[in-house]
Amino acid sequence: MARTRTLLFLALALSLTACTVKEEGADGQPIPAPPDVAAVPKDAHVTPSGLASKILRVGLSSIHPSPRSNVKILYTGWTTDGHMFETRAGQGALGPFPLQGTLIAGLEEGLQLMVVGEKRRFWIPQELAYKGEPGHPLGLLVFDVELVEVR
Repeated sequence: MARTRTLLFLALALSLTACTVKEEGADGQPIPAPPDVAAVPKDAHVTPSGLASKILRVGLSSIHPSPRSNVKILYTGWTTDGHMFETRAGQGALGPFPLQGTLIAGLEEGLQLMVVGEKRRFWIPQELAYKGEPGHPLGLLVFDVELVEVR
């Protein structure tokens, strides 16, 4: 049982760190990039680490995830030139999975700012993203994330 759970966790971690998630929406078409992917807008909130975000939809909960929480999310990621490289849109929420240790640092930090039901856009600097790892996009990345559940 423990070995099976470990193998499932490793498979989930690999799927979250690799850009192998379906690259299209539910209709089979790429999701168009938001108009503000090229740069962080002036009205975005920026944390001391450099993570920038804007709330797209206010959540109706007061529950924030902690590093030890398990979360379910929907998300789409773009590069600053508007290329969608990753999405869960139209595929159902990903998770639940442990927040700490399974996502890039910018998403780990950003999800802890959110409440259940909230949707937020994040501008994640390379230092908080894939850090130049082969096979991953470089530079500033933009993610729209919806926090579906916290356990």
